[in-house]
Amino acid sequence: MWRRPHLASPVTLLGEQGYGTLDLNSDQMEEGGRITMQRQEELDLAGKVVIITGASRGVGRQTAQAFARRGAHLVLAARTVEPDGNLPGTLNETLTQIEDMGASAIAVQTDLASNADLERLVDATVERFGGVDVLINNAAATTGEIWSKRFLELTHEDWLYQFAVNLHAPFTLMQLVTPIMESRGGGRILNLSTGSGEVFRQPEELPKLESIGEFSLAVPGYYSSKRALDRLGNVLAPELARKRIAVIGMHPGLVATEVVAIRVKEAGLDDSVAVPMDVPARMLVYFASCADPMEYTGRLFWAERELEELGLDVDDGRPAITT
Repeated sequence: MWRRPHLASPVTLLGEQGYGTLDLNSDQMEEGGRITMQRQEELDLAGKVVIITGASRGVGRQTAQAFARRGAHLVLAARTVEPDGNLPGTLNETLTQIEDMGASAIAVQTDLASNADLERLVDATVERFGGVDVLINNAAATTGEIWSKRFLELTHEDWLYQFAVNLHAPFTLMQLVTPIMESRGGGRILNLSTGSGEVFRQPEELPKLESIGEFSLAVPGYYSSKRALDRLGNVLAPELARKRIAVIGMHPGLVATEVVAIRVKEAGLDDSVAVPMDVPARMLVYFASCADPMEYTGRLFWAERELEELGLDVDDGRPAITT
């Protein structure tokens, strides 16, 4: 069972919600009016239809396995279907793993920068499983030369591609699945975020680090598009709540993925504080199954902190539920 001994930042949630959905008792309030998370009952996910983008590797693949263990029907989306020699992991490998666990799944090759592909992804989901219950916007543009280009070296195409994948694709998928979820009585949309003052419960945004060792953090397209996604979820939450759809943002933290392993080797990135992939995967399962998702809608969370605050265990070999 994974546990970090101590988190430096306070495990608290700040701010007014504005949705009229929170009914907090005194046990949920700490000194200073901060809101603490109370663990909810987790409902059965067996038979729920879950779309996961970026499912060929990393957090996406790990999350697919976590949902498969609970009997969910998986729709796996990514560009990489066959090995390409650059990065480990393919969509077909994830599909094989999920099927070997006894879960029902389909793989849909998807270029997130293509609206036609996004429409095809949702159409294939409805055709195979009859609807959508959970959308996990996990995929992001995190590889390629854009991570080494300085600001003045960025082309307009570089900038637009980051927004196409990190913001416009989730926007389009959210629009496509909302009427489907509403017709089924509601749903959950989970957006993978990045570190920010809001995520870390700071009163304002902290100065941005330019790099960690030789690894550059000066990637304006990535961070700008991710923060825009955070705000999109916050703005849409009241409207979607009326349709019984929760939209929740979650920062996975620095995660020990295959891509991080490559950056450790190539750029000297310090991975000593990286968390296992099971940590964000477990929190995504929690947000998808909690009894009252409206307590969390429109807000941002940090996987590592929330896992500890709620006292959740990672799966650690939990047996699969076959359906």
